Amino acid sequence: MPLHQGPEKRDERPMSVNPFFGEANPVGGMTEAPPKHRLPDGPLPPTTAYQLVHDELMLDGNARLNLATFVTTWMEPQAGLLMTECRDKNMIDKDEYPRTAELERRCVAMLADLWNAPDPAAAVGCSTTGSSEACMLAGMALKRRWAQRNADRYPGARPNLVMGVNVQVCWDKFCNFWEVEARQVPMEGDRYHLDPQAAAELCDENTIGVVGILGSTFDGSYEPIADLCAALDALQERTGLDIPVHVDGASGAMVAPFLDEDLVWDFRLPRVSSINTSGHKYGLVYPGVGWALWRSAVELPEELVFRVNYLGGDMPTFALNFSRPGAQVVAQYYTFLRLGREGYRAVQQTTRDVALGLSERIEALGDFQLLTRGDELPVFAFTTKPDVTAYDVFDVSRRMRERGWLVPAYTFPANREDLAVLRVVCRNGFSEDLAELFAEDLGRLLPELRMQPHPLTRDKAAATGFHH
Repeated sequence: MPLHQGPEKRDERPMSVNPFFGEANPVGGMTEAPPKHRLPDGPLPPTTAYQLVHDELMLDGNARLNLATFVTTWMEPQAGLLMTECRDKNMIDKDEYPRTAELERRCVAMLADLWNAPDPAAAVGCSTTGSSEACMLAGMALKRRWAQRNADRYPGARPNLVMGVNVQVCWDKFCNFWEVEARQVPMEGDRYHLDPQAAAELCDENTIGVVGILGSTFDGSYEPIADLCAALDALQERTGLDIPVHVDGASGAMVAPFLDEDLVWDFRLPRVSSINTSGHKYGLVYPGVGWALWRSAVELPEELVFRVNYLGGDMPTFALNFSRPGAQVVAQYYTFLRLGREGYRAVQQTTRDVALGLSERIEALGDFQLLTRGDELPVFAFTTKPDVTAYDVFDVSRRMRERGWLVPAYTFPANREDLAVLRVVCRNGFSEDLAELFAEDLGRLLPELRMQPHPLTRDKAAATGFHH
């Protein structure tokens, strides 16, 4: 979450409230709006409080038209009803809510089977608040296992983690918070993610692991996990270094098993020790729920698992958070039960088809060139052609926002800071009809954009956010 500061100046100016926000007597109860930056002196009627908050939230963007976010923006009403029924259940209190805990266990077992664990019954895992927490847990396990293997040198030696420069920011946070050196493989030319051989060359006796991304947030492409493992196998043959791999499958781990069944990226590769995914992305559940799984109990040091009994019963837990609602876990189980393999395959194939169709329409406009097409993750990135000088991607993002579309524009990281792109994330609920409307709105803007004397967006850093 971002850090916030208080207001620059106190806002104590009374503001009138619509009399119809009151109860039976429209002029009774409230004549002035409550203060915004301190607690009101007294309570409000619930209808008044609701209406004040509801009206302010109308200024938020429409989540369904947000093509920046990967998180789920639509679920069936039945899923919403289940979440409402479970919002008061504390997920951590497994003794008090044993059935919710059982549904979590079943989800872990289903994912272990989906990701081809050698023995799904031996795999261990847990739900999290999202992939960020799941990555933190996976990184902690990698570091602790490395420390155990190097007890004679640690804490004198400084551990490092190898990854591509395109990783989600949670990995930078992990390295910062847990004092691990981040060794990042830069982008080069038309390669926008990790190079397996370059990653292997960065490894040494202090490397706790290598992170492979199944679905880069920058352009939607899969990193070559099998080739990465092969490069590390060769490294072990030459040097004896045995470096484990964690697969950050925040998005792709819920796409590839259904649409790319022949792609080997998961526990079929012996070097893959752990995998995470976001249930609230292509797992098709409202935020926030994530999952972290380890090949077996060997990959998750027992000393990281805490056991408490003050909520009733023996309760093993491995998490950064303690109390959190069980609603999202229940919704994940509902979605697994509701769709099954064939249902997930149909949903993910539809989103990929929408992405492929929309990227083709955008390319046909003539002003843009595609970096990716949406044939891996249903996500694609594109930029303006070299001969387009009247406007840039930041102008496109700004103008599309005027029509309600939220499309992120951003520059790439190290070695390709010269490249600025737009990215479109296609999710369940972003239909073919909506994609057609998007392409039509973009096409209507082009004549105006082409007439500009030059790109108009000066502060490109503030022009739009890069949303993972």
